[in-house]
Amino acid sequence: MKLTCAIIDDEPLAVELMESYVRKTPFLELKASFGSGVAACEALREAPVDLLFCDIQMPGLNGMELSRMLPEETRVIFTTAFTQYAVDGFRVRALDYLLKPISYADFLEAADKALGWFEMKRRAEALPPAGKEPQSIFVRTEYRLQQIELERITYIEGLKDYVKIHVDNQPGPILSLMNLKALEEQLPPDRFVRIHRSYIIQPSKMQAIERNRVVIGKEYLPVSESYRQTFYTFLVAHSLLF
Repeated sequence: MKLTCAIIDDEPLAVELMESYVRKTPFLELKASFGSGVAACEALREAPVDLLFCDIQMPGLNGMELSRMLPEETRVIFTTAFTQYAVDGFRVRALDYLLKPISYADFLEAADKALGWFEMKRRAEALPPAGKEPQSIFVRTEYRLQQIELERITYIEGLKDYVKIHVDNQPGPILSLMNLKALEEQLPPDRFVRIHRSYIIQPSKMQAIERNRVVIGKEYLPVSESYRQTFYTFLVAHSLLF
């Protein structure tokens, strides 16, 4: 899969650096570079790109303002020297946030995340219509196969060689002798997301997100650093985070 992209920065040297990074990245195709948000706005509306590398502090029209005016299909990776914009970036559906000076390693990591997001979106769009997708799964518990309705699953906890499947309106979890990865492959990716090496959740069951954890019922589940971007990308892709 190849992503079309554009670059916006009011510093010519910053534009040149980002252009060199794009040329080194096989799955990126540069369509345009701009020196201001004003110059980019109309052009990107008429010819949208998949991914925009965008500076935040620019005269006339800053990156945050511009991102709210872009077509829905365009996603943004912000580039800035100021850390205070990180939370605002998620609010405007940014896929990532790069702090200047930007190394190629950091650039490539962000670009890889973007590629993963677009691939996940494409897989989700290829799923059968909601009325035809599986509504339940079967898991082996004790000496039988037990059917579990997907709608009832709140979260799943992995414990070495078995999993605990927590469901609504049941006093205790359902235990199954399988690993978390094997179960994850059975779950529809548009309904469940992994937030930690030991936890998969159904985000529609969350009551709150507090710092690096989510609240489901009375439980506080950790969101690990390695899954944090995947989690927030899922929320943005499914319009659960604004």
